[in-house]
Amino acid sequence: MFGWSCLSLGGLLSVQSCPWVGGRSLRSRRRLLLLEPSVERLSPATGRRHRIPGHRDVLCILWTCLMERIARLVISKQNCCSRLPAVLNSSSWCTVKPFANEEEYKKTEEIVRKFKNGIGGELHQKLLERAKGKRNWLEEWWLNVAYLDVRMPSQLNVNFAGPAPYIEHYWPPKEGTQLERGSINLWHNLNYWQLLRKEKVPVHKVGNTPLDMSQFRMLFSTCKVPGITRDSVMSYFRTESEGHTPSHIAVLCRGRVFVFDAIQEGCLITPPEILRQLTYIHQKCHSEPDGPGIAALTSEERTRWAKAREYLVSLDPENLTMLEKIQSSLLVYSIEDGSPHVTPEDYSQVTTMLLTGDPTVRWGDKSYNLISFANGVFGCNCDHAPYDAMIIVNISHYIDEKILENEGRWKGSENVRDIPLPEELIFTVDEKVLDDINQAKAQYLKQASDLQIFVYAFTSFGKKLTKKMRLHPDTFVQLALQLAYYRLHGCPGCCYETAMTRYFYHGRTETVRSCTVEAVRWCQSMQNPYASLLERQQKMLQAFAKHNKMMKDCSTGKGFDRHLLGLSLIAKEEGLPIPELFTDPLFSKSGGGGNFVLSTSLIGYFRIQGVVAPMVHNGYGFFYHIRDNRFVVACTAWKSCPETDAEKLIEQIFHAFHDMIQLMNTAHL
Repeated sequence: MFGWSCLSLGGLLSVQSCPWVGGRSLRSRRRLLLLEPSVERLSPATGRRHRIPGHRDVLCILWTCLMERIARLVISKQNCCSRLPAVLNSSSWCTVKPFANEEEYKKTEEIVRKFKNGIGGELHQKLLERAKGKRNWLEEWWLNVAYLDVRMPSQLNVNFAGPAPYIEHYWPPKEGTQLERGSINLWHNLNYWQLLRKEKVPVHKVGNTPLDMSQFRMLFSTCKVPGITRDSVMSYFRTESEGHTPSHIAVLCRGRVFVFDAIQEGCLITPPEILRQLTYIHQKCHSEPDGPGIAALTSEERTRWAKAREYLVSLDPENLTMLEKIQSSLLVYSIEDGSPHVTPEDYSQVTTMLLTGDPTVRWGDKSYNLISFANGVFGCNCDHAPYDAMIIVNISHYIDEKILENEGRWKGSENVRDIPLPEELIFTVDEKVLDDINQAKAQYLKQASDLQIFVYAFTSFGKKLTKKMRLHPDTFVQLALQLAYYRLHGCPGCCYETAMTRYFYHGRTETVRSCTVEAVRWCQSMQNPYASLLERQQKMLQAFAKHNKMMKDCSTGKGFDRHLLGLSLIAKEEGLPIPELFTDPLFSKSGGGGNFVLSTSLIGYFRIQGVVAPMVHNGYGFFYHIRDNRFVVACTAWKSCPETDAEKLIEQIFHAFHDMIQLMNTAHL
């Protein structure tokens, strides 16, 4: 679409990737239909000419329909993507160079040489054997190690959240609009759910290459369930061809839980009918005492939550039934009482409330919490285990386009059928459960108050200008971040940028290590008063070229962080000692083992924004999206860390944007 698709996180997709476009363009349909001249005849009834298709014309129509069917999201039987390769990347350890002196680097080089010629080669062969028997040798390992084995509270440390962009057009903040807008928002979500059920969401493509779509089946009716040592993911979603699927929505309001069905008499309930259900819940919760806030337990440390859940179920078998109703619900809809400040240039407060808001009105383990505020502002909070951010970006963009298309209104019938009122899920609790809830809320609110979140728009220019200068817009942001960190902290910052690997069967992500030797040399030149403009520009372009190549390599299965993870896990499973490579100080200093001080991701070229917590205590979380005339960045840091400051980092990034453009404009003068 923009010419940068192969190097992005999947946000730049062909027209076929947009479910509201319908797959094939009108122009291509016409091209097919012009293969055989058709016959025009005069209708005796109307006096108008009508076309009778030729035989080849009919075949072309049938072929078009067939191709459109093939292009749909066949998530139940998607076999078009190739196996995830297990590639040994011999140049991977160059990435530690920015963080090492000469002596340290030579020592690491020797460790790498021994590893490659010894245990590393043996582990790689074992990994190749594993890859022979699995279409994706990493899938199960990644899910477990990155998400399900993690014991820290996941609601703040693992989940991602983000504000909806509707305030930028038809839904500016306005008190009293929460329920009406919420009914329309939910209805568009339900329509997307139906597209998935009917397998009518076209397969995403980069150019003509299809991407794996399996993560989309985890968007609805999916929930993480806590375990003592390892969690699990329960997915209840089924396509129509696979059979029955849950069709109820869970609503959380003031510590209480309700459910209602989204299907009545075989069809979706309408916005007026959804409004009736939401109004009933809202009035009931605002005229009666608050509920116990069972949902807060999902914000607890994972093992404590697992034990609390076991106890809750032991109190009353009906508690398990109600938990499963929440787990299997299409999504959780949260009714918040707050009215966050938000403008198109500053999403900070609403994003803070989405990621760190009231734990009693969001189910932290749910794949999709749709959150509404009293002033008609929306956003989401999602568990990261089942899918990556681009899945929620896609549905959010779909809904944004639908709200625009319909001018923010419901234009259908106002009739409301006599449908059942929402059912309240009333858990059996005792003093221990209430104590567990209070403890969960206390630890959550303590950590939440420590998280610093800023989301600002840079509006001086955007993708249009960087493309004009032949600079990849994503790389532009990544290098600006490197320069900003270097200026703020006086040293390079090891950086994780997400590369999508959805070219491969059940592919998810790979790590792009953005802090390259080339990037550091450029940062140093920018701080060197004796470096010429031409030298700075040359070094910057070298850094651009290096980053672009790395992104392409990582997206096409030639990265190395996931491969190294595989080797370490093979050693662990075989009961072997941890190879010296993984205990070398430069391994963690360069970000290995989840120690990146900059955890970053491009989330596309639409209006959708998101946020995550930092990967490490002395680090930053950094999500951003790119538009023609602006960059919107979200930065997080822990207030308790004296070294970091999210707002200052953003200020430095915006300065870097200007410096980079000025460098391109003046280097040849």
